[in-house]
Amino acid sequence: MAKVVPLPATEAPPEERPVLVVDLGGQYSQLIARRVREARVYSELVGHRLTAVEIAARRPSALILSGGPASVYAEGAPELDPEIFSLGIPTLGICYGMQLMARDLGGAVERTGASEYGKAELETGDSELFHDLPPEQTVWMSHGDSVTAPPAGARVTASSPSTPIAAFEDRGRRLYGVQFHPEVVHTPYGQEILKNFLYEVAATPPTWTPAAVIEEQVGRIRAAVGSQRVLCALSGGVDSAVAALLVHKAVGEQLTCVFVDHGLLREGEAEQVVETFGGHFHVPLVHVQAQKRFLTRLAGISDPEQKRKIVGEEFIRVFEEEAGKLGDVPFLVQGTLYSDVIESGGADDGVAALIKSHHNVGGLPEDMRMELVEPLRLLFKDEVRRVGAELGLPERMVWRQPFPGPGLAIRIIGDVTEERLAILRRADAILLEEIRRADLYRELWQSFAVLPAIRSVGVQGDERTYAYPIVIRAVTSEDAMTADWARIPYDVLETISSRVINEIPGVNRVVYDVSSKPPATIEWE
Repeated sequence: MAKVVPLPATEAPPEERPVLVVDLGGQYSQLIARRVREARVYSELVGHRLTAVEIAARRPSALILSGGPASVYAEGAPELDPEIFSLGIPTLGICYGMQLMARDLGGAVERTGASEYGKAELETGDSELFHDLPPEQTVWMSHGDSVTAPPAGARVTASSPSTPIAAFEDRGRRLYGVQFHPEVVHTPYGQEILKNFLYEVAATPPTWTPAAVIEEQVGRIRAAVGSQRVLCALSGGVDSAVAALLVHKAVGEQLTCVFVDHGLLREGEAEQVVETFGGHFHVPLVHVQAQKRFLTRLAGISDPEQKRKIVGEEFIRVFEEEAGKLGDVPFLVQGTLYSDVIESGGADDGVAALIKSHHNVGGLPEDMRMELVEPLRLLFKDEVRRVGAELGLPERMVWRQPFPGPGLAIRIIGDVTEERLAILRRADAILLEEIRRADLYRELWQSFAVLPAIRSVGVQGDERTYAYPIVIRAVTSEDAMTADWARIPYDVLETISSRVINEIPGVNRVVYDVSSKPPATIEWE
């Protein structure tokens, strides 16, 4: 199985003094970590079973205790080592985290019968958390239990109509609690509250910037790789592209990228990747033209799972062949993100304690001997985009919408043929042209065309037609776990429909998918 190379530490990087977000089972735990990052402070998500000794060993600059759905008195509810509160580390408890702090430090938590779910009006007093913020503000509540007595030495700093103790603080021990959720957009001043905690209370400097990330990772990559050769399977997506540029900045021509064109890409996509890396950045690039072999394998296959397996397996075979031609390359670059690490870790805690055994790039075999270099494993997707922009990656690649590995093969509902690929590729290009022209591209998580292999009757030029329909799919989302169909203006849809029907022979109908996820998925297959 591929081994992950630990990148050596450079001088005092931000992650040597992280803000640790302790996951207590809340749906917003990862969002808290992201909000801290947005304040340009490095954060990590950790499990609640860490002991005080383990926490202290990480030398955190601050702790944030997440919310959670449980009652602090429920059997099996998440617990913390109470010695954590004696470490002297600035600590902010949010919702359940606040209640746990109150209970463990001698306060009281009760089910008062006055639950709050949704927006609430908050009144604040003298407080480091609410410094320079309006004394009355809207916040987002989601709790059944309430703190009815703060810990000894703490004083109440905010209240709502249903929650007399909506926030407390103990400045001497640097312990703070809020009953509401400052991390969600429904709390308008939430990010300012978090910044007050990070900057004023914990004195954490806002140094987690794209430029700092690049400088730090370049040093680490050089120390890990030395003078040896490195290989990167370049897909054209933003993750692999940014990872490749970081490694190339670190080791130059020791890196070789392999880009496999399987013939299932969108219009102009292969040319864009080759021009960007081979022409603009001058990154050593092997461009493999493998269209015919993929289409041959897909001939007559309509089942989507079979399509996925065929494309995945054939990609592996091509990549293995090219890797063999390059000789003994000990390192492989992979665009693993921090969200991958979180989602694949400790199941009991719901967070990652160790990096996962990855599905290697392109489904590479587990017995491969190459060691993985993962320069993005500390970053979320939005941070990767910012690093890419800092490295000079063209905007079209930085903000490229997610595209499935099997490409257009799973956007054709039925057999994959050259004719259908040509129709779909052109329809997709028209859609994206009009979405960009309407300045909607960055507002959408994904927008694409689907070609169902069916035909319907139409009339063009006073003659009967029997041609394909094109389905337009566009969604908004934060993370693709859920998605809503995008309310694209009618005039934009009308232009797309008109162009597709008039410019593409073989198409006589355009429909718009108004399904959300769930119950539908974003992709059709």
